Amino acid sequence: MTVTIKDIARYVGVSHSTVSRALNGCKEVNVETREKIVKAAEELNYIPNINARSLKLAKPYTIGVFFSTIDKGTSAFVFQSVINSVYDSIDKKYNVIVKGIDTYEKNSINPKNYDGIVVVSQKEADDVFIEEILEKKIPMVVINREVNYNVVNVFSDEVTATENGIEELIINGHREIGIIEGKEEFLSTKMRREGYLSAFKKFKIQINNDFIANGDFTVKGGYFAAKKIIDKNITAIFAFNDEMAVGAIKAIRENGLKVPEDISVLGFDGTEIGEFLTPSITTIKRPVGKIAKVATELLIRLINNEEIEKKKIYLDSELLIGNSIKKII
Repeated sequence: MTVTIKDIARYVGVSHSTVSRALNGCKEVNVETREKIVKAAEELNYIPNINARSLKLAKPYTIGVFFSTIDKGTSAFVFQSVINSVYDSIDKKYNVIVKGIDTYEKNSINPKNYDGIVVVSQKEADDVFIEEILEKKIPMVVINREVNYNVVNVFSDEVTATENGIEELIINGHREIGIIEGKEEFLSTKMRREGYLSAFKKFKIQINNDFIANGDFTVKGGYFAAKKIIDKNITAIFAFNDEMAVGAIKAIRENGLKVPEDISVLGFDGTEIGEFLTPSITTIKRPVGKIAKVATELLIRLINNEEIEKKKIYLDSELLIGNSIKKII
């Protein structure tokens, strides 16, 4: 049986309007009464009716999370990390709607449907969507890539992070390094490419296009990309994310080779699956969950009309050492 505000009112011995004001944070209700009401709500397992509250207050109590795409390149790890962090960081009174920017139609965003929006942007084409949100004056935080708009923006430096990861391969003696890139239109692909090219230039390693294959950030994509470069006399593979690294490891083993004895593997993202593989994957951990958590907390502040002084928030990545890289002479 559903518990209502009237049930709480009878339980505490106050009017239902007092309960309503207390649960909505009204300061006119004295502290002692508010505490009794909140405690009673917990004891009775009261669950607010968000839809009814939305109609009454003309407030949607809805946060939108828009990815560049959901089924065409967004890894399961990134998707899950973002959504989990959003849910962990919002007040229970909010609903969450998840959509792909690639499926939205221009001028279809209604401010009455969203209190705020988190944009998980992976490509510059998303700017059209971001501009529409700005025009509609919906509170917004953009994550995953740096954007040139006056918005709150949370991101990490994937170029430097990749350069540091490639250097780990190089200082372990690897020069013939195979590369499995991601979807070409994604900014992450461009930044990670810039990172490994920078490391190659620093150590005067010649680019060999035969060592480079295209993937799509999926396990299957990594598997088939690795098949194209395994027999090119490479000593290591850098996959642009851990899921493709997993696919590469499968391809290496199917070719009768071992990781890291024959071919070392470096991943990107720092997923849990890489930690529990044998061997565990050495990977560049991008703080996806933390980025989403910080972004959601800032979005709630924007929804509450708080001023955010620092609009650009940068979070560091780190190299997680596993057992997938062998030192060679």
